Amino acid sequence: MVNLTIEKVLNEQMNREMNSFYLYLAMAAELESHDFRGMASWMQTQAKEEFEHAMKFIGYLQERGGKVTLEAIDKPHGKWARPLAVFEAALKHEHSITASINDLMNQAVAEKDHATAGFLQWFVQEQVEEEANIEPIVRKLKVIGDQIPGLFYVDRELGMRGK
Repeated sequence: MVNLTIEKVLNEQMNREMNSFYLYLAMAAELESHDFRGMASWMQTQAKEEFEHAMKFIGYLQERGGKVTLEAIDKPHGKWARPLAVFEAALKHEHSITASINDLMNQAVAEKDHATAGFLQWFVQEQVEEEANIEPIVRKLKVIGDQIPGLFYVDRELGMRGK
């Protein structure tokens, strides 16, 4: 059985993952509204991954006999000036999620909850991947600036994710 302290922080992280899901949906909608359908598709895929992350926390809590507590999901900011701003915001968000996963891991270790530390190890590695996926996009968009042909190239490239 998971202890109450760990149960609380796992529920909080599950809520962060649901907020991530909602944020990436807002980003996808914003990109779609500017006809960047490839970038929007990339963000929709990202949103689905975040939802799956939240479900992993729910499943783990249930498996350990914990109580799942659903909280309100924050309304995401829905306007970004350009695609670069969207991806910079996504990278900043992933940095914050990485920090919260690291804090969770530290707490699991402090509580001597080895099962939870083992569970969280997947998320530690996932955050390395999440940041590594977004960082090159930000770099490319910085180089391209507002050049339409470059933006459409990146849009097409990002639309290939998962295909």
